[in-house]
Amino acid sequence: MSRISKYCRVAADSPTTVWKAGLYIRLSREDGDKLESESVSSQKAILERFVSENAEIEPTEFYIDDGFSGTDFDRPAFQRMMTDAASKKINCVIVKDLSRFGRNYVEAGKYLELVFPTFKLRFIAVNDGIDSFAQPSTMNNVIVPFKNIINDEYCRDISVKVRSALDIRRRQGKFIGSFAAYGYKKDEADHNKLIIDDEAAATVRFIYEKFLSGYSIIGVARLLNSRGVPNPSAYKSAKGLNCRRASTCKNGGAWSDATVRRILTSEVYIGNLVQKKNEVISYKIHTAKQVDKQNRIIVKGTHKPIISEQDFNKVQSLLSRDTRTSPAEKEGKLSVFAGFIKCADCGRAMQKRTVKQPNKTYEYYVCSTYRKMHSTLCTKHAIRAEILEEAVLTTLNKYISLAVDFDRLLEKINRANKGGARSKRLTAELVANQKELEKAQKILLDLYPDYKSGIISREQYFALKERYENSVKRAEREISRLKEEMRNFANGVDGSNDFVAKFKKYGGLTALNRDIMIELVENIFVHEGGAVEIHLKCKDAFLAASEYIEQHKPVSAAHSTDIA
Repeated sequence: MSRISKYCRVAADSPTTVWKAGLYIRLSREDGDKLESESVSSQKAILERFVSENAEIEPTEFYIDDGFSGTDFDRPAFQRMMTDAASKKINCVIVKDLSRFGRNYVEAGKYLELVFPTFKLRFIAVNDGIDSFAQPSTMNNVIVPFKNIINDEYCRDISVKVRSALDIRRRQGKFIGSFAAYGYKKDEADHNKLIIDDEAAATVRFIYEKFLSGYSIIGVARLLNSRGVPNPSAYKSAKGLNCRRASTCKNGGAWSDATVRRILTSEVYIGNLVQKKNEVISYKIHTAKQVDKQNRIIVKGTHKPIISEQDFNKVQSLLSRDTRTSPAEKEGKLSVFAGFIKCADCGRAMQKRTVKQPNKTYEYYVCSTYRKMHSTLCTKHAIRAEILEEAVLTTLNKYISLAVDFDRLLEKINRANKGGARSKRLTAELVANQKELEKAQKILLDLYPDYKSGIISREQYFALKERYENSVKRAEREISRLKEEMRNFANGVDGSNDFVAKFKKYGGLTALNRDIMIELVENIFVHEGGAVEIHLKCKDAFLAASEYIEQHKPVSAAHSTDIA
């Protein structure tokens, strides 16, 4: 006995001769719908003409999803149409063609093979000649799933091309976001370029300035809220931009610590574009996922910076530290040592405590493990704040004095060495490597003609080619290194002057502040009993300068370079 189509059974079970039709229209640029033939007006005209030619079909309502991808069926008009089908308001669905119905092969098949027959819905795709009632065989034809596969593949191909095109534009340093980052706006002459928004940029500079001066992140947020500064979302809304976030509605445009942190960590403020932070999982699954940092597209110097790179790097260094404000500190301002001082034994941050006595108030630091966990896990490691500050000041002034001495001696050595033996040695090495490069390149040029003429075999050709290509690469590396060394030699001490200069500029240091700590100090470790161990960021540079002096000073330049 031959198999009977389920659509034939639907037709036989249906006593009505009048079909209440839902006319479904879908348009999406994401699917590549750019032609006029796919427009809403064009689809509407085709459906109206079809209904007018079929007296048994009564148009009930148009269901239009304009701007919705066909890769899923979570579309408002489509879902409303299915609700009407369930309530028997309509019993027929008409579309221009299968691609308007959907471009997801699996989901389209589910609706056509299972859902519509269950609801006893007649389905018509006008241009594809499909009609589940008048011609049930058209639904069982292999052409239907085949066309759905083609529609699905078309959408996948468009998705790949769109992603590729967007990545190319990102790598070209073009901004492709809907809204510019807070502090910037899109250039009216070129919407792919960012220009500074002076009003918002002033707030960005204020945030960096206050954080570097010692305020905590939450302290900066409170300061902005106390001054009535609108947060980025509220600011954009006030400027007439359609940018609404849930947080804006909940907190009335107030700043949060998360917003302040996002601004403090964004490279956009030093002139770099960081794009492709998020991407959809696939062309069928529209949920976004976060992209790993190493896979994001970063292009430097695409627009004018609001913050200097030096200040930005200082902020990143501070953010990596464990910094908290004590209850006694007003406005969320951090102490000068916050994030720098640690217990020498357990490695955890030290906590600042304030003790008030009848005659005076003093501050001290204590191990957070001892105070918050249990006294058996670590000892107190207590130290008075003024003693700690005195120790740090003494150490820094010692290195400042060393920096001045080093700078004078390095200048003297460089003057003595200019045009001396080292300069001659570097020049001789450079000439030798340039000759080696020319020789290897000439041999490489001659190898292929020798191979083609049969002078050398194929195996000899590839072996010699690899050998002399490696010689070329080695010579090029050496030439590059020697030129760099000669430039450094002409300018001073191999870059060590940069570090020495950092200490020199703080000559006559009498008090500490956050800026000094950020630039010069790596960590401070407090031992039980009050001994202080100070790790400076530039100590290695001093050692390098010391070694340089020992290696390159003239015989007449005797000097002790012992560093504690």
